[in-house]
Amino acid sequence: MKAKYPEYKGLNLPNVAAKVLEKWQKESIFKQSVEQRNGAPSFVFYEGPPSANGLPGIHHVMGRAIKDIFCRYQTLKGKQVHRKAGWDTHGLPVELGVEKELGITKEDIGTKISVDQYNEACKEAVMRYTDIWNQLTEKMGYWVDMQDPYITYSPKYMESVWWLLSQLYNKGLLYKGYTIQPYSPKAGTGLSSHELNQPGCYKDVKDTTVVAMFELQADQTLPFEQHFAEQTHLLAWTTTPWTLPSNTALTVGPQIDYSLVATYNQYTFEPIVVVLASNLVSYQFSKGFSQVEDLSDLKQYEQGAKQIPYKILETLKGKELIGLRYTQLLPFAQPAENAAAAFQVIGGDFVTTEDGTGIVHTAPTFGADDARVAAEAGVPGLLVEDERGNLVPLVDLQGKFRPEVGPYAGMFVKNEYYNEGEAPEKSVDVQIAIQLKEESKAFKVEKYEHSYPHCWRTDKPVLYYPLDSWFIRVTDQKERLVALNQQINWKPEATGSGRFGKWLENANDWNLSRSRYWGIPIPIWSSEEGDERKCIDSIATLKKEIDLSITAGFMTDNPFADFDPHDFSSTNYDCIDLHKHKVDPIILVSASGKPMKREADLIDVWFDSGAMPYAQLHYPFENRELIDNKEAFPADFIAEGVDQTRGWFYTLHAISTMVFDTMAYKNVVSNGLVLDKNGQKMSKRLGNAIDPFTTLDQYGPDATRWYMITNAQPWDNLKFDLEGIAEVQRKFFGTLYNTYSFFALYANIDGFNFSESSINLAQRPEIDRWVISKLNSLVAEVDEAYASYEPTKAGRAIQEFVNEQLSNWYVRLCRRRFWKNDDAQDKLAAYQTLYTCLETVSILAAPIAPFFMDQLYTDLNQTTLRAQAKSVHLADFPKVDSAAINQELEIQMDLAQRTCSLVLALRKKQHIRVRQPLQKIMVPVLNAQQAADFRHVSSLICAEVNVKELDLLTDSNVLVKSIKPNFKTIGPKYGKQMKAISALVLQWNAQDIAQIEQNQGWSGTLEGVEIHLGLEDFEIQAQDIPGWLVANENGLTVALDISITPALKAEGIAREVVNRIQNLRKDTALDVTDKIIVQVDTTKAIQEAILAHKDYICAEVLANEIVFVQLKEEKTEEIEAPNDTAIHIVK
Repeated sequence: MKAKYPEYKGLNLPNVAAKVLEKWQKESIFKQSVEQRNGAPSFVFYEGPPSANGLPGIHHVMGRAIKDIFCRYQTLKGKQVHRKAGWDTHGLPVELGVEKELGITKEDIGTKISVDQYNEACKEAVMRYTDIWNQLTEKMGYWVDMQDPYITYSPKYMESVWWLLSQLYNKGLLYKGYTIQPYSPKAGTGLSSHELNQPGCYKDVKDTTVVAMFELQADQTLPFEQHFAEQTHLLAWTTTPWTLPSNTALTVGPQIDYSLVATYNQYTFEPIVVVLASNLVSYQFSKGFSQVEDLSDLKQYEQGAKQIPYKILETLKGKELIGLRYTQLLPFAQPAENAAAAFQVIGGDFVTTEDGTGIVHTAPTFGADDARVAAEAGVPGLLVEDERGNLVPLVDLQGKFRPEVGPYAGMFVKNEYYNEGEAPEKSVDVQIAIQLKEESKAFKVEKYEHSYPHCWRTDKPVLYYPLDSWFIRVTDQKERLVALNQQINWKPEATGSGRFGKWLENANDWNLSRSRYWGIPIPIWSSEEGDERKCIDSIATLKKEIDLSITAGFMTDNPFADFDPHDFSSTNYDCIDLHKHKVDPIILVSASGKPMKREADLIDVWFDSGAMPYAQLHYPFENRELIDNKEAFPADFIAEGVDQTRGWFYTLHAISTMVFDTMAYKNVVSNGLVLDKNGQKMSKRLGNAIDPFTTLDQYGPDATRWYMITNAQPWDNLKFDLEGIAEVQRKFFGTLYNTYSFFALYANIDGFNFSESSINLAQRPEIDRWVISKLNSLVAEVDEAYASYEPTKAGRAIQEFVNEQLSNWYVRLCRRRFWKNDDAQDKLAAYQTLYTCLETVSILAAPIAPFFMDQLYTDLNQTTLRAQAKSVHLADFPKVDSAAINQELEIQMDLAQRTCSLVLALRKKQHIRVRQPLQKIMVPVLNAQQAADFRHVSSLICAEVNVKELDLLTDSNVLVKSIKPNFKTIGPKYGKQMKAISALVLQWNAQDIAQIEQNQGWSGTLEGVEIHLGLEDFEIQAQDIPGWLVANENGLTVALDISITPALKAEGIAREVVNRIQNLRKDTALDVTDKIIVQVDTTKAIQEAILAHKDYICAEVLANEIVFVQLKEEKTEEIEAPNDTAIHIVK
């Protein structure tokens, strides 16, 4: 018995996925797909490691689908694609989660819980959700090796990271510096600039701001005198009043103009004279103030008046203010060092007059620019001695004021740092502003909305804080970073040249230090004075150094005594640990014999992930040839979210450039955000988050992936709507399923199994040659799209082919060839053609929809045994048969399809059923070639739209057309020339419009600019003529004769009757070959129409006879009017 094609009772994509997944696992299809390509060229892919201490979201389905698509595609193209999974196991996400779980803070580590216990808790927590991540990976069909993942906390991985750091150290690219850095009090660690620039880190906040009045000391004089007030004040604006106690300087722009202004304090109403930038006088004196010209008008002011007068007395350059000394604004503490140089006016190149006062309040301990200009001027920061004699700022590492700050001691400088419910009603900023008001030291206090940086993990505001940190000299490598980036293929290109490229051009040195506990320790040991250091590059080196320390008497035993540096087995490495609690007790000996302790910090976790190309291979200790011989480096392809431009994309690129002087990846897809259907960011708080498991269970991974990929380009934000997945199920997968079901039904009836020789294409009907031509064009288009990392183009092209070309055109036009065809050769050609299309589509679409396409491919081949591959993912990508591509035929059929689409739209507009024949359509042709093309498909068009005649018009005056510019498409391209284009278009006549349609657009020069416009840049409309309907689209115009003669009407009725009888055949489950007798109860007019076309009806429905009888209990149909016909069929 011949094998049959499987037939199904309905499309259930989740069931398909479950069944195929079971097959993959049972037959190790993923493993086979890699191993069968042994010896083939490799395609190198890097998996960006997720952190498994959090649950996956729907956006991870999107990101992983993109990665999976190109790895599957390259496998089909004959490449060997290893995909190693990875886990990012260190850093703030893990530590903060553990602290919350244990009910502790960073300060409790080492007291309430040992560092050893804390790190063990982190190690346990970080892999907590790996099973759930693995489930999602399997469910969505993402092929990646989860059995042997790289794990960033493993000793081998950490050892490779130490080696990379040693390379930077040996090149002089690692240095220690005391600088102002972003600092997260809630996380208890400094942050790098790329962490601070993660998406969403800068938030719009409303803060209390103060324009503070700094009083010039009595002995300080300006170049001119003023007699209005006893003292002169310098105005400085700040959005962070909590930094005012640490003020030690005021910075002015040397070339900026400043004004001396007499007025009254709006809080105490005392007369004052203030100095501020001339350009900002009107801004600061805008609300509640009015300018006067005479001093006498100024002195007439009385408290309570609606407007406070002010007068500009004099102007001077900023350089004339430099060196002036002022009284400390909030004298809680004095600088511990060089206090005599504090509280003076200095110059700075960063001062602007865009906002504020043009005089910058300068607190060197809390601002990088402040620290720089203060140091250049010899002004100290306000540091005080702590209990151990160390110089520290007035704010501690928790974000609290120290005891020196009087009434504010112990208060957090930001209310966000308090535990929930503990924040005071009035923040420190508000309380300081009130104090300044009461002391007549505030010129203005108001709320101000501005953008302020927040920690990417705690979501709390950061401070800029003086930290003793290790840095990587990125600025020294900036030019090379930029040059190598230009060799990378970015999708989209704008991200590479814009967001990422600009970031590289302005890159700062990388703050590597993290004052935390769970992470990779900085492998540098230093003497107490810091004059001698050693950077450890391996465990072998560390073991030797410990032996030297034992000899010197600093260590008593070697914790790595049992470690064999030449044994790379897991057993050997599993017995060691390189985390902080294990390596901090190790004391090494310097070259001069001094004891050396490890630098206390850990490294930035982003360095961990950026090291993965080498550390996943334990390079250079193992697999050296894979990196050195470029076998597994650089990556051919990586993909992650756009936020990784300041994260993983950056650290990969930075490390690769600085250590290996090459790029880390050749092609990168930077995918956009997955938003809700209204364009809002998804979150549990908003209640709009989509559960990925529920979605995959309900709709299946194929429809979910197809929707995500074809709905928007990967780098555009996706407005995720479950209805969109349902639509993909129906329109694409439903259509493809129905097409296969149609094929399987008739192929099983006829026993077609492709055992016959393939019929030569030239001997097949034109419709076959056309669809095979379109299929090969599709293969070329999809291949090019995948190869250029354009999955949306590939998916949409496949979708259009399946829906519009294969199902809606080829199968529909060829249905009779399968079930009512006495020509065996023609039927065989139809089967072979449809089989080829289905098989090819299954391979083309497999990277995007891996489950359904595997079932489709297997269902076809298990019957024919034409292919050796047991799975579509073990097949080869189709090759283009150029000889099969017939461009002329494709153009002709495209004309037919477009014409039919326009005519059917006109029928729908006029509510004329397609089964109702019409007499004629007219089509204006642009040239002889188009006329020939139309004549070639005229009979097909007439049959499809149920029209008797098609007339071709060469006289463009028969149909009157109008044209106007499409401003939506022209505007973005030629906005400045819009008026000139509009004026030109208004002058065009019928011949001009015809010329534009023939040329598919217009090109020329307007206002000295080359203009190129396509048909989409115009709106061309044809006017209706009496008795006809006219439509126009993309240069094609059709006119439809809508008059219906009695003969046409009768034919239409006959077609409606055929339709109703065919529906009854389906409902009564008749076999497609069963003959019937038809009984009809209807009106006289319909009877006459049936009799006139009886032979036609009988042939169509396989009826032996049609009889007219009374049918009282039968269901009625609508042929011309509701309930005018009843039909019964008898076998």
